[in-house]
Amino acid sequence: MTTDILSGKTIVLGVTGGIAVYKAADICSTLVKRGADVHVIMTEHAQWFVGPGTFRALTNNPVITGLFDEPKEYEIKHVSLSERADVMLIAPATANIIGKIASGIADDMLSTTVMAATCPVILAPAMNCRMWGNRIVESNVDSLRSLGYRFVGPEKGHLACGEVGVGRLAATEDIVAEVVRALERKQDLAGVSILVTAGPTQEPIDPVRYICNRSSGKMGYAIAQAASERGAEVTLVTGPTSLPVPAGVNVVPVRTAAEMLNSVMVHLPDAQVVIGAAAVADYTPKSPVDSKIKKQAGEMTVELVPTVDIVSEVGKQKDGKILVAFAAETDDLIENARKKLSSKNADLIVANDVRRSDIGFGADENQVTIIGKESQEELPKLPKSAVADRILDCVREALGKSSAS
Repeated sequence: MTTDILSGKTIVLGVTGGIAVYKAADICSTLVKRGADVHVIMTEHAQWFVGPGTFRALTNNPVITGLFDEPKEYEIKHVSLSERADVMLIAPATANIIGKIASGIADDMLSTTVMAATCPVILAPAMNCRMWGNRIVESNVDSLRSLGYRFVGPEKGHLACGEVGVGRLAATEDIVAEVVRALERKQDLAGVSILVTAGPTQEPIDPVRYICNRSSGKMGYAIAQAASERGAEVTLVTGPTSLPVPAGVNVVPVRTAAEMLNSVMVHLPDAQVVIGAAAVADYTPKSPVDSKIKKQAGEMTVELVPTVDIVSEVGKQKDGKILVAFAAETDDLIENARKKLSSKNADLIVANDVRRSDIGFGADENQVTIIGKESQEELPKLPKSAVADRILDCVREALGKSSAS
Protein backbone atom coordinates (compact mmCIF):
# COMPACT_ATOMS: atom_id res chain seq x y z
CA MET A 1 0.00 0.00 0.00
CA THR A 2 1.42 3.40 -1.04
CA THR A 3 1.77 5.96 1.74
CA ASP A 4 0.33 9.41 1.03
CA ILE A 5 3.19 11.91 0.81
CA LEU A 6 1.20 14.23 3.12
CA SER A 7 1.10 11.63 5.89
CA GLY A 8 3.06 12.83 8.91
CA LYS A 9 4.08 16.11 7.28
CA THR A 10 3.77 19.35 9.23
CA ILE A 11 1.83 21.98 7.33
CA VAL A 12 1.46 25.51 8.67
CA LEU A 13 -1.72 27.02 7.24
CA GLY A 14 -1.93 30.80 7.34
CA VAL A 15 -5.45 32.21 7.05
CA THR A 16 -5.95 35.89 6.28
CA GLY A 17 -9.00 38.14 6.21
CA GLY A 18 -11.14 37.69 3.11
CA ILE A 19 -14.49 36.20 2.24
CA ALA A 20 -12.70 33.10 0.91
CA VAL A 21 -11.70 32.18 4.48
CA TYR A 22 -14.51 29.64 4.62
CA LYS A 23 -12.77 27.70 1.83
CA ALA A 24 -9.66 27.46 3.98
CA ALA A 25 -11.61 25.13 6.26
CA ASP A 26 -12.07 22.73 3.34
CA ILE A 27 -8.36 22.93 2.50
CA CYS A 28 -7.51 22.28 6.12
CA SER A 29 -9.89 19.32 6.31
CA THR A 30 -8.45 17.79 3.12
CA LEU A 31 -4.88 18.06 4.40
CA VAL A 32 -5.82 16.49 7.74
CA LYS A 33 -7.73 13.63 6.08
CA ARG A 34 -4.62 12.83 4.07
CA GLY A 35 -2.57 12.53 7.24
CA ALA A 36 -0.93 15.95 7.57
CA ASP A 37 -0.31 17.57 10.93
CA VAL A 38 -1.83 21.00 10.32
CA HIS A 39 -1.17 24.06 12.47
CA VAL A 40 -3.29 27.13 11.72
CA ILE A 41 -2.31 30.75 12.17
CA MET A 42 -5.16 33.25 11.78
CA THR A 43 -4.81 36.98 11.35
CA GLU A 44 -7.08 39.30 13.31
CA HIS A 45 -9.30 40.04 10.32
CA ALA A 46 -9.61 36.37 9.34
CA GLN A 47 -11.48 35.81 12.60
CA TRP A 48 -14.24 38.15 11.44
CA PHE A 49 -15.28 35.50 8.92
CA VAL A 50 -14.55 32.16 10.63
CA GLY A 51 -13.79 31.51 14.28
CA PRO A 52 -10.65 29.75 15.52
CA GLY A 53 -12.81 26.97 16.95
CA THR A 54 -13.53 25.67 13.45
CA PHE A 55 -9.86 25.08 12.72
CA ARG A 56 -9.18 23.77 16.22
CA ALA A 57 -11.84 21.12 15.69
CA LEU A 58 -10.50 20.20 12.24
CA THR A 59 -6.84 19.93 13.24
CA ASN A 60 -7.01 18.95 16.92
CA ASN A 61 -4.27 21.55 17.40
CA PRO A 62 -4.37 24.98 19.06
CA VAL A 63 -5.04 27.83 16.63
CA ILE A 64 -2.63 30.74 16.89
CA THR A 65 -4.25 34.15 16.61
CA GLY A 66 -1.54 36.43 18.03
CA LEU A 67 2.12 36.69 18.95
CA PHE A 68 1.36 36.28 22.65
CA ASP A 69 -1.35 33.66 22.59
CA GLU A 70 -2.19 31.23 25.40
CA PRO A 71 -1.73 28.34 25.87
CA LYS A 72 2.01 28.40 25.20
CA GLU A 73 2.55 25.08 23.46
CA TYR A 74 5.60 26.49 21.63
CA GLU A 75 8.52 28.20 23.32
CA ILE A 76 8.94 30.79 20.57
CA LYS A 77 6.08 30.10 18.23
CA HIS A 78 7.19 31.82 15.06
CA VAL A 79 10.58 30.12 15.27
CA SER A 80 9.49 26.66 16.41
CA LEU A 81 6.63 26.40 13.91
CA SER A 82 8.79 27.57 11.02
CA GLU A 83 11.47 25.03 12.00
CA ARG A 84 8.96 22.17 12.18
CA ALA A 85 7.06 23.02 9.01
CA ASP A 86 7.60 20.98 5.86
CA VAL A 87 5.47 23.45 3.90
CA MET A 88 3.84 26.76 4.76
CA LEU A 89 0.59 27.57 2.96
CA ILE A 90 -1.29 30.87 3.07
CA ALA A 91 -4.87 30.50 1.85
CA PRO A 92 -6.49 32.83 1.22
CA ALA A 93 -3.59 35.25 0.70
CA THR A 94 -4.85 38.82 0.58
CA ALA A 95 -3.13 41.76 -1.12
CA ASN A 96 -2.22 42.89 2.39
CA ILE A 97 -0.23 39.78 3.38
CA ILE A 98 1.40 39.60 -0.07
CA GLY A 99 2.54 43.22 0.33
CA LYS A 100 3.82 42.59 3.86
CA ILE A 101 5.90 39.60 2.86
CA ALA A 102 7.28 41.36 -0.22
CA SER A 103 8.29 44.33 1.95
CA GLY A 104 9.78 42.23 4.76
CA ILE A 105 7.21 43.40 7.30
CA ALA A 106 6.71 41.12 10.31
CA ASP A 107 4.12 42.72 12.59
CA ASP A 108 1.87 39.78 13.47
CA MET A 109 2.22 36.05 14.04
CA LEU A 110 1.66 35.05 10.43
CA SER A 111 4.04 37.52 8.78
CA THR A 112 6.64 36.87 11.50
CA THR A 113 6.47 33.11 10.92
CA VAL A 114 6.87 33.59 7.17
CA MET A 115 10.00 35.68 7.77
CA ALA A 116 11.50 32.84 9.81
CA ALA A 117 10.46 30.06 7.42
CA THR A 118 13.05 28.09 5.46
CA CYS A 119 10.57 25.57 4.03
CA PRO A 120 8.65 26.11 0.76
CA VAL A 121 6.05 28.88 1.13
CA ILE A 122 2.92 28.71 -1.05
CA LEU A 123 0.48 31.59 -1.44
CA ALA A 124 -3.05 31.11 -2.77
CA PRO A 125 -4.29 34.65 -3.52
CA ALA A 126 -7.94 35.68 -3.34
CA MET A 127 -9.14 39.25 -3.82
CA ASN A 128 -11.17 41.60 -6.00
CA CYS A 129 -10.13 41.36 -9.67
CA ARG A 130 -9.12 45.02 -9.81
CA MET A 131 -6.92 44.55 -6.75
CA TRP A 132 -5.27 41.52 -8.35
CA GLY A 133 -4.62 43.59 -11.47
CA ASN A 134 -3.17 46.52 -9.53
CA ARG A 135 0.42 47.18 -10.60
CA ILE A 136 1.61 47.27 -6.99
CA VAL A 137 0.18 43.81 -6.32
CA GLU A 138 1.63 42.54 -9.60
CA SER A 139 5.04 43.92 -8.65
CA ASN A 140 4.85 42.30 -5.19
CA VAL A 141 3.91 38.94 -6.70
CA ASP A 142 6.74 39.14 -9.25
CA SER A 143 9.18 40.02 -6.48
CA LEU A 144 8.11 37.06 -4.36
CA ARG A 145 8.22 34.67 -7.32
CA SER A 146 11.80 35.77 -8.02
CA LEU A 147 12.68 34.90 -4.42
CA GLY A 148 11.27 31.39 -4.75
CA TYR A 149 7.82 31.83 -3.24
CA ARG A 150 5.22 29.68 -4.96
CA PHE A 151 1.75 30.79 -6.11
CA VAL A 152 -1.37 28.84 -7.00
CA GLY A 153 -4.23 30.77 -8.58
CA PRO A 154 -6.21 32.93 -8.45
CA GLU A 155 -8.88 31.73 -10.85
CA LYS A 156 -11.32 33.60 -13.05
CA GLY A 157 -14.97 33.48 -12.03
CA HIS A 158 -17.76 35.11 -10.06
CA LEU A 159 -16.40 37.01 -7.06
CA ALA A 160 -18.11 37.76 -3.76
CA CYS A 161 -18.34 41.45 -4.69
CA GLY A 162 -20.56 40.53 -7.64
CA GLU A 163 -17.94 41.11 -10.33
CA VAL A 164 -16.54 38.52 -12.72
CA GLY A 165 -12.78 38.37 -13.17
CA VAL A 166 -9.51 36.89 -11.96
CA GLY A 167 -9.34 36.85 -8.19
CA ARG A 168 -11.20 33.78 -6.95
CA LEU A 169 -9.33 31.39 -4.66
CA ALA A 170 -8.03 28.35 -6.52
CA ALA A 171 -9.87 25.07 -6.07
CA THR A 172 -9.01 23.01 -3.01
CA GLU A 173 -7.64 20.16 -5.12
CA ASP A 174 -5.30 22.53 -6.99
CA ILE A 175 -4.00 24.07 -3.78
CA VAL A 176 -3.42 20.68 -2.15
CA ALA A 177 -1.73 19.47 -5.36
CA GLU A 178 0.70 22.39 -5.11
CA VAL A 179 1.49 21.40 -1.51
CA VAL A 180 2.18 17.87 -2.73
CA ARG A 181 4.46 19.17 -5.50
CA ALA A 182 6.42 21.19 -2.96
CA LEU A 183 6.89 18.09 -0.81
CA GLU A 184 7.88 15.97 -3.81
CA ARG A 185 10.53 18.43 -4.91
CA LYS A 186 13.85 16.63 -4.65
CA GLN A 187 17.37 17.67 -5.50
CA ASP A 188 17.37 15.15 -8.34
CA LEU A 189 19.27 17.51 -10.65
CA ALA A 190 21.96 18.43 -8.14
CA GLY A 191 25.25 19.06 -9.90
CA VAL A 192 23.72 18.99 -13.40
CA SER A 193 24.62 22.00 -15.54
CA ILE A 194 21.62 23.22 -17.57
CA LEU A 195 21.63 25.93 -20.21
CA VAL A 196 18.19 27.44 -20.92
CA THR A 197 17.21 29.98 -23.55
CA ALA A 198 14.07 32.06 -23.11
CA GLY A 199 12.08 34.97 -24.42
CA PRO A 200 12.00 36.63 -27.82
CA THR A 201 14.80 38.29 -29.75
CA GLN A 202 14.61 41.80 -31.14
CA GLU A 203 16.05 42.33 -34.61
CA PRO A 204 16.69 46.06 -35.17
CA ILE A 205 15.52 47.90 -38.28
CA ASP A 206 16.77 51.23 -36.95
CA PRO A 207 17.42 52.62 -33.43
CA VAL A 208 13.69 52.73 -32.59
CA ARG A 209 12.14 49.87 -34.57
CA TYR A 210 12.67 46.15 -34.54
CA ILE A 211 11.18 42.81 -35.57
CA CYS A 212 9.98 40.68 -32.67
CA ASN A 213 7.35 38.12 -31.68
CA ARG A 214 4.81 37.59 -28.90
CA SER A 215 6.97 35.44 -26.61
CA SER A 216 6.82 36.55 -22.96
CA GLY A 217 9.63 34.24 -21.78
CA LYS A 218 7.40 32.72 -19.08
CA MET A 219 7.96 29.09 -20.13
CA GLY A 220 11.74 29.37 -20.27
CA TYR A 221 11.87 31.25 -16.98
CA ALA A 222 9.66 28.61 -15.33
CA ILE A 223 12.04 25.89 -16.54
CA ALA A 224 15.08 27.79 -15.25
CA GLN A 225 13.44 28.37 -11.86
CA ALA A 226 12.29 24.76 -11.48
CA ALA A 227 15.70 23.41 -12.51
CA SER A 228 17.41 25.62 -9.95
CA GLU A 229 15.01 24.50 -7.22
CA ARG A 230 15.85 20.89 -8.12
CA GLY A 231 19.54 21.54 -7.56
CA ALA A 232 20.79 22.20 -11.08
CA GLU A 233 23.40 24.80 -11.96
CA VAL A 234 21.39 26.94 -14.36
CA THR A 235 22.45 29.52 -16.91
CA LEU A 236 19.56 31.40 -18.52
CA VAL A 237 20.28 33.19 -21.79
CA THR A 238 17.29 35.47 -22.22
CA GLY A 239 15.98 37.91 -24.74
CA PRO A 240 14.19 41.07 -23.54
CA THR A 241 11.37 40.33 -21.07
CA SER A 242 9.66 42.08 -18.15
CA LEU A 243 9.99 39.02 -15.91
CA PRO A 244 11.84 39.02 -12.57
CA VAL A 245 15.16 37.19 -12.43
CA PRO A 246 14.67 33.58 -11.24
CA ALA A 247 16.26 32.86 -7.86
CA GLY A 248 19.62 31.09 -7.94
CA VAL A 249 20.00 31.36 -11.72
CA ASN A 250 22.89 32.87 -13.70
CA VAL A 251 21.13 35.21 -16.13
CA VAL A 252 22.75 36.36 -19.38
CA PRO A 253 20.65 39.07 -21.08
CA VAL A 254 20.84 39.40 -24.86
CA ARG A 255 18.85 41.24 -27.48
CA THR A 256 19.33 39.78 -30.95
CA ALA A 257 19.44 36.26 -32.36
CA ALA A 258 23.14 36.73 -33.12
CA GLU A 259 23.83 37.74 -29.51
CA MET A 260 21.86 34.75 -28.23
CA LEU A 261 23.77 32.39 -30.52
CA ASN A 262 27.09 33.80 -29.33
CA SER A 263 26.15 33.48 -25.64
CA VAL A 264 24.85 29.93 -26.09
CA MET A 265 28.08 28.87 -27.78
CA VAL A 266 30.15 30.46 -25.00
CA HIS A 267 28.29 28.49 -22.30
CA LEU A 268 27.71 25.30 -24.30
CA PRO A 269 30.95 23.50 -23.35
CA ASP A 270 30.01 23.51 -19.65
CA ALA A 271 26.39 22.40 -20.16
CA GLN A 272 25.14 18.84 -19.80
CA VAL A 273 21.61 19.81 -20.84
CA VAL A 274 20.43 22.50 -23.27
CA ILE A 275 16.77 23.55 -23.29
CA GLY A 276 15.92 25.86 -26.16
CA ALA A 277 12.71 27.55 -25.02
CA ALA A 278 13.45 30.92 -26.66
CA ALA A 279 11.33 32.09 -29.58
CA VAL A 280 14.24 33.24 -31.72
CA ALA A 281 13.37 35.42 -34.71
CA ASP A 282 13.66 33.49 -37.96
CA TYR A 283 14.65 36.60 -39.92
CA THR A 284 16.62 39.77 -39.27
CA PRO A 285 16.95 42.97 -41.36
CA LYS A 286 19.84 42.65 -43.81
CA SER A 287 21.01 46.24 -43.40
CA PRO A 288 19.84 47.91 -40.17
CA VAL A 289 20.57 51.64 -40.14
CA ASP A 290 22.09 53.80 -37.40
CA SER A 291 19.60 56.67 -37.66
CA LYS A 292 15.84 56.65 -37.36
CA ILE A 293 14.10 56.13 -40.68
CA LYS A 294 11.76 59.07 -41.20
CA LYS A 295 8.13 58.39 -42.01
CA GLN A 296 7.43 59.05 -45.65
CA ALA A 297 4.63 58.60 -48.14
CA GLY A 298 4.40 55.30 -49.92
CA GLU A 299 5.65 51.84 -49.11
CA MET A 300 8.90 50.93 -47.41
CA THR A 301 10.70 47.67 -48.06
CA VAL A 302 12.91 46.00 -45.48
CA GLU A 303 15.05 43.20 -46.86
CA LEU A 304 15.28 40.27 -44.45
CA VAL A 305 17.81 37.47 -44.19
CA PRO A 306 17.51 34.24 -42.17
CA THR A 307 19.00 34.02 -38.70
CA VAL A 308 21.02 31.01 -37.59
CA ASP A 309 18.90 28.23 -36.03
CA ILE A 310 20.46 28.11 -32.57
CA VAL A 311 19.01 24.75 -31.51
CA SER A 312 20.15 23.15 -34.78
CA GLU A 313 23.67 24.51 -34.23
CA VAL A 314 23.69 22.96 -30.76
CA GLY A 315 22.40 19.71 -32.25
CA LYS A 316 25.35 19.58 -34.63
CA GLN A 317 27.86 19.66 -31.79
CA LYS A 318 25.99 18.43 -28.72
CA ASP A 319 28.54 15.66 -28.04
CA GLY A 320 26.48 13.59 -25.61
CA LYS A 321 24.50 16.50 -24.19
CA ILE A 322 20.73 16.25 -23.75
CA LEU A 323 19.02 18.70 -26.11
CA VAL A 324 15.39 19.80 -25.64
CA ALA A 325 13.77 21.82 -28.44
CA PHE A 326 10.41 23.55 -28.66
CA ALA A 327 7.91 23.57 -31.51
CA ALA A 328 5.38 26.40 -31.49
CA GLU A 329 2.95 25.45 -34.25
CA THR A 330 -0.41 26.49 -35.65
CA ASP A 331 -1.02 23.46 -37.91
CA ASP A 332 -0.15 19.75 -37.93
CA LEU A 333 1.34 20.05 -34.44
CA ILE A 334 2.68 16.54 -33.88
CA GLU A 335 3.81 15.95 -37.45
CA ASN A 336 5.75 19.21 -37.60
CA ALA A 337 7.21 18.67 -34.13
CA ARG A 338 8.51 15.22 -35.05
CA LYS A 339 10.16 16.64 -38.17
CA LYS A 340 11.93 19.23 -36.01
CA LEU A 341 12.96 16.57 -33.49
CA SER A 342 14.85 14.82 -36.28
CA SER A 343 16.18 17.83 -38.19
CA LYS A 344 17.52 19.54 -35.07
CA ASN A 345 19.06 16.32 -33.67
CA ALA A 346 17.18 16.88 -30.41
CA ASP A 347 16.47 14.26 -27.74
CA LEU A 348 13.10 15.77 -26.80
CA ILE A 349 10.80 18.33 -28.34
CA VAL A 350 7.99 20.18 -26.59
CA ALA A 351 5.11 20.93 -28.95
CA ASN A 352 2.37 23.45 -28.29
CA ASP A 353 -0.41 25.03 -30.31
CA VAL A 354 0.11 28.79 -30.34
CA ARG A 355 -3.24 29.53 -31.96
CA ARG A 356 -4.92 29.26 -28.56
CA SER A 357 -4.94 32.44 -26.49
CA ASP A 358 -5.31 30.58 -23.17
CA ILE A 359 -1.97 28.79 -23.53
CA GLY A 360 1.43 29.53 -24.98
CA PHE A 361 2.59 33.09 -25.66
CA GLY A 362 1.96 35.38 -22.69
CA ALA A 363 -0.28 32.94 -20.79
CA ASP A 364 0.44 31.53 -17.33
CA GLU A 365 -0.66 28.06 -18.43
CA ASN A 366 0.36 25.77 -21.22
CA GLN A 367 -0.76 22.51 -22.78
CA VAL A 368 2.02 20.63 -24.49
CA THR A 369 3.03 17.28 -25.90
CA ILE A 370 6.52 16.10 -24.99
CA ILE A 371 7.92 13.98 -27.81
CA GLY A 372 10.99 11.77 -27.76
CA LYS A 373 12.45 9.50 -30.39
CA GLU A 374 10.38 6.61 -29.04
CA SER A 375 7.90 8.36 -26.75
CA GLN A 376 5.03 10.82 -26.76
CA GLU A 377 3.25 12.27 -23.72
CA GLU A 378 0.36 14.70 -24.02
CA LEU A 379 -0.02 16.80 -20.88
CA PRO A 380 -3.29 18.42 -19.76
CA LYS A 381 -3.54 22.17 -19.46
CA LEU A 382 -1.26 23.07 -16.52
CA PRO A 383 0.48 26.06 -14.97
CA LYS A 384 3.78 26.63 -16.74
CA SER A 385 5.59 25.78 -13.50
CA ALA A 386 4.03 22.30 -13.58
CA VAL A 387 4.85 21.90 -17.28
CA ALA A 388 8.43 22.87 -16.48
CA ASP A 389 8.66 20.16 -13.84
CA ARG A 390 7.36 17.50 -16.21
CA ILE A 391 9.88 18.55 -18.88
CA LEU A 392 12.63 18.29 -16.28
CA ASP A 393 11.34 14.84 -15.25
CA CYS A 394 11.90 13.76 -18.85
CA VAL A 395 15.35 15.34 -18.83
CA ARG A 396 16.19 13.44 -15.66
CA GLU A 397 15.08 10.19 -17.31
CA ALA A 398 17.17 10.98 -20.39
CA LEU A 399 20.22 11.69 -18.24
CA GLY A 400 19.74 8.34 -16.51
CA LYS A 401 19.60 6.51 -19.83
CA SER A 402 22.65 8.40 -21.08
CA SER A 403 24.74 7.49 -18.02
CA ALA A 404 23.56 3.88 -18.17
CA SER A 405 24.73 3.55 -21.76
